[in-house]
Amino acid sequence: MAISHIKEYAHLTEADVEALGIELDAIRRDIESSRGERDARYIRNTIRLQRALEIGGRATLFASLFPPAWLAGTAMLGAAKIIENMEIGHNVMHGQWDWMNDPEIHSTTWEWDNPDPSAHWKQTHNYIHHKYTNVLGMDDDVGYGLIRVTRDQRWKPFYLGNPIYNLVLQLFFEWGVAVQHLELGKVAAGRADRDEFERKRREVLEKAGRQVAKDYIIFPLLTGPAFLSTLAANFTANIIRNVWTNAIIFCGHFPDGAEKFTKADIENETQAEWYLRQMLGSANFESGPILAFMSGNLSYQIEHHLFPDLPSNRYREISVRVRALADKYDLPYTTGSLPLQYLKSWRTIAKLALPNKYLKSTSDDAPETASERKFVDPKPVIDPVTGKRHGLLSALRSRARV
Repeated sequence: MAISHIKEYAHLTEADVEALGIELDAIRRDIESSRGERDARYIRNTIRLQRALEIGGRATLFASLFPPAWLAGTAMLGAAKIIENMEIGHNVMHGQWDWMNDPEIHSTTWEWDNPDPSAHWKQTHNYIHHKYTNVLGMDDDVGYGLIRVTRDQRWKPFYLGNPIYNLVLQLFFEWGVAVQHLELGKVAAGRADRDEFERKRREVLEKAGRQVAKDYIIFPLLTGPAFLSTLAANFTANIIRNVWTNAIIFCGHFPDGAEKFTKADIENETQAEWYLRQMLGSANFESGPILAFMSGNLSYQIEHHLFPDLPSNRYREISVRVRALADKYDLPYTTGSLPLQYLKSWRTIAKLALPNKYLKSTSDDAPETASERKFVDPKPVIDPVTGKRHGLLSALRSRARV
């Protein structure tokens, strides 16, 4: 089973969890009170950079019949699409810049360069995913209704195609996101409201139609004789964005240490308990300034899940304080290099294509998910000499040495 008793798994008492919540609330207040001109300048400069790359890329593609121009234009356009998707669209729609009261970059007005209508995404991502993060049966981002990512998902022959489904999802991730809110599984099972489904389907088709017209008809036509080469460049730029976005998201949610949860322990969940679940259910990867920027600062996925509406450019400084709290409460702070986290995600997806009976670990002690039952005695111990807590992280390290 996935974690069904989060405090027990974390080796924390109820008082510990509430104390952790108070300290995380203090971080939020400090960042909110210090938001100002440097943050506003950051997002405005980011938008200027993205627009310059897109204009430069599309202008260069007028000469896309020449291979160097095609490569340069595609690279600039791909980078522009990544920045718009990750550091601008995703974060603007989370409300990270609403405090500026600028209608151009407000969560209620931004429509991103993606076939998924922003209103749909804010429901499936901002609300469902961030409220019910990694809760089986509630968070559709656990496998996206397509991929088996935990042993708690009952195996079916369909999952033999796990690696293929993930590859297709990676290449065409924007379209997977676009249809997610349609809940096609419910439609197929006859459990969806038909009128609501038709409304959502119409909204997706309208938005997708505009995207297809822009990238595959209008802009290629503008380049005249270079129509086909520009069309190929636009398609390639979208694939670049899709693959990168998919990799960043999977590194934050599916490597070892990003735990899954059952519905059992989230009823009447307090804010502090929600904080704890975000810390246990998310994973970071190590990054410098450029990699952090190109990932939408989702290299700090733990910090993002704790504070999804705080400015992304502040996650690096927030991470210092969050790591200190993880150490104080002897909690794991899951991180690693980007290649390592990505390979772990792919390993899990490939491995779980098989039934549980062919896998070594149990569903309580698997590297890709765990439960409180992996520990015989989950109670925290205080070292009488140092006064340091011996909790979850110490317990995990002890098991790793056995």
